Amino acid sequence: MPTHRDENRTVYSTGHGRVCPNCGRPVQYCECKKKKDSPSIKRDGIIRLRLERKGRGGKSVTLVEGLPPDEDLLKELAKELKRHCGVGGSVKNGIIEIQGDLRDIALPLLKGKGYVVKKAGG
Repeated sequence: MPTHRDENRTVYSTGHGRVCPNCGRPVQYCECKKKKDSPSIKRDGIIRLRLERKGRGGKSVTLVEGLPPDEDLLKELAKELKRHCGVGGSVKNGIIEIQGDLRDIALPLLKGKGYVVKKAGG
């Protein structure tokens, strides 16, 4: 049963096209989507190695979070981690993704570089 709020909600406007259901702004100017897409990364000086399985077809991925937002540093460190672990990976939204559960292999490498590293989650 639709609520009163749902009945008056604008879904499409000929002047703007599709409209965000949360903020009511045109989708191209919506701030809600940008907030959802950018994960909250803790930048407290501690690098967190987190295991993630959800939404990946049952495959495990090690996420390296909390690094400085320097794109060149992230790419270079991702390249070194991939080479050291012998797997693939990528850099997305300031987070390094390494294929597989390689937290135990990545931890000493990052500590050797002078980072404070913790295993988190999974």
